[in-house]
Amino acid sequence: MAQAIKREQEVVVIAGAHKGKRGKVLEVKAGERVIVEGVNLITKFERKSQENPEGGSSEREASIHYSNVMSAEKFDAKKK
Repeated sequence: MAQAIKREQEVVVIAGAHKGKRGKVLEVKAGERVIVEGVNLITKFERKSQENPEGGSSEREASIHYSNVMSAEKFDAKKK
């Protein structure tokens, strides 16, 4: 049985453009996608508004599929 990925768990990306990066799971979306801290950063452009009169951009994490991540402890045990 596969081990479920949960919030606050440390994971390692095992496939894709960000392979080898580790981070903490910030959120699990719709059961199949996860947001990992510091992995898959995108630039989000913000429109000018009353709260943000300058507009601008910010970097944030985008989700990746859960099959591309593995629990860090399982990854480290497999390496030995």
